[in-house]
Amino acid sequence: QVQLLESGGGLVQAGGSLRLSCAASRLPFRSSTMAWFRQAPGKERIFVAAIAWSGGNPYYADSVKGRFTISKDNTKNTVYLQMNSLKPEDTAVYYCAARTYYSSSYYSNTFDYWGQGTQVTVSS
Repeated sequence: QVQLLESGGGLVQAGGSLRLSCAASRLPFRSSTMAWFRQAPGKERIFVAAIAWSGGNPYYADSVKGRFTISKDNTKNTVYLQMNSLKPEDTAVYYCAARTYYSSSYYSNTFDYWGQGTQVTVSS
């Protein structure tokens, strides 16, 4: 079965940087889209960024454009989320997600597979 394993979360001061990693296995990579979501306490899980394994432009939520970068390493089957200029409002559990079909939607219910999540805390 598909497995997604996140790493790289932690505590950082506002203005700092973190890089999250998501190692994927048993995924039909050529047809898959990978994404990052985040969920703050008491709030719904929301989309952050997405990238297709086959290529094309990444897609970002407006709240992270210009600060976060999603990328992939096909040789390692790993997706990354580089987070710069972090703000306290970026504090959340970050989840890696994958789907194996095309969709123009980035709602969480369009993604089939999820990692366990990694905590990111940004202090002011």
